[in-house]
Amino acid sequence: MQPEVIIAGLGPGDPDLLPPGVLKILKQGKKVFLRTGTHPVVPWLREQGCKFLALDYYYEQEADFESVYRRICRRVLEEARHGQVVYAVPGHPMVAERSVELIIKQLEAQNIQFKIMPAMSFLGAVWPLLGIDPLAGVKILDGLDLKEDDLDPAVAAVIAQVHSRLVAADVKITLLERYPADHRAVLVRAAGVPGQESVKHLPLYELDRVDTIDHLTTVYLPPLPGKRMTAAHYPLDPLVNVLAQLRDPDGCPWDREQDHGTLARYLLEESHEALEAIRQGNMYKICEELGDLLLQIVFHAQIASENGHFDINDIVAGITEKMVRRHPHVFGNIQVAGSEEVMVNWDRIKQIEKGGSGQAQIIPPDTGKGWPALMRAGKVQELANKVGFDWPDYHGALDKTREELAELSEALAGENRVGVAAELGDLLFAVVNLARLLKVDAETALLATIDKFVRRFAYIEALVSKDGGNWKDYSLERLDALWDEAKKQEM
Repeated sequence: MQPEVIIAGLGPGDPDLLPPGVLKILKQGKKVFLRTGTHPVVPWLREQGCKFLALDYYYEQEADFESVYRRICRRVLEEARHGQVVYAVPGHPMVAERSVELIIKQLEAQNIQFKIMPAMSFLGAVWPLLGIDPLAGVKILDGLDLKEDDLDPAVAAVIAQVHSRLVAADVKITLLERYPADHRAVLVRAAGVPGQESVKHLPLYELDRVDTIDHLTTVYLPPLPGKRMTAAHYPLDPLVNVLAQLRDPDGCPWDREQDHGTLARYLLEESHEALEAIRQGNMYKICEELGDLLLQIVFHAQIASENGHFDINDIVAGITEKMVRRHPHVFGNIQVAGSEEVMVNWDRIKQIEKGGSGQAQIIPPDTGKGWPALMRAGKVQELANKVGFDWPDYHGALDKTREELAELSEALAGENRVGVAAELGDLLFAVVNLARLLKVDAETALLATIDKFVRRFAYIEALVSKDGGNWKDYSLERLDALWDEAKKQEM
């Protein structure tokens, strides 16, 4: 006979919710296996004359659930070689059924025909008991394989397969990593089973103290109030996979040759291009340049992953934990009066993370190392401002700028090249301070002036080119007149 497997769902436990087609195939099937006979609808099936073998004894023979499911998978495939096999599971066969997942994978690999006969899942019975619409956003999690990274307190969660108080204890320990102990949880038992349904509200810390927890128990966690996180509609996996393929031995020769050092220049270039797009206010360009910058981050993560150091998941997890940790006024119970207190807390937490007591140097020696000079100067001045070492307004900074310009003139008169460089540095530092007190970003202002110079020079260049292109024919006075003409064109 042709090998075939029919995988059917038994619904949540109410015989009235069992599809007629499933009942028919259970009655007619010659080889019918149930993953478990511990299901409310099973006694009724026997009354209807259904003949089947429940595979519960595998649970007693194996050390863990994964071993049970793999053994069930082998049994179903062995029986299928001799003809049609019906394999039935509680609820819907495609919802929280690891054994079905394993069986389908093997059936497809061996090119064996199979058919899915759906039924109402336990979730379909849970929603009305909770009075919620799953389309509003609910995360479905497996209590037997729950990890901290699976949790997002901003989104409601349903945790299935909380089979016992022991499983509930493990689930609770994991949940307490992200939720407060008094967060309200809901225990739903026997959803969809007439006369047995129950809903119990309790604080999270009592989750494993309920005697009625069994194989029909589901846990619901409402979202934490005040948490407004947005789920990513497009994960990083596709880009990570592209970089992995490019770095593969059969990938791109150039990409394979790169390391952290050779990529450093591109990281800097893409950062500046993204900043330029932001300065222009071009949203399309900002999106494109941020993509280029993201590529560099994923590229570095791929190289590190190949060397066993870290991967993109470590980067995302690390920065996520840091942002939560440094915003206790959002994710904890700290109260702040405004943004100034936020920054005070940020700096204190940052110092504690680095092993300090929260009271560190006002201006650490490594402040802004690697930044452009104008940006670093502004940052150093901002830190000094926090303890009052600053001019009360721009007038003092303007006088200081004039003073530094005079000292530069004196150094030039004395033809002291070392002194000239030092005084020029002092002048630039004073100008940055003046810009800061005028609430002008020095870096952005200078970039705007550079762009203005480039535009005006292009105007002059076009005129010179039109006139034959010989710059030697133009005196400085004539070029200066053309410069004034270029300025008028922009007015």
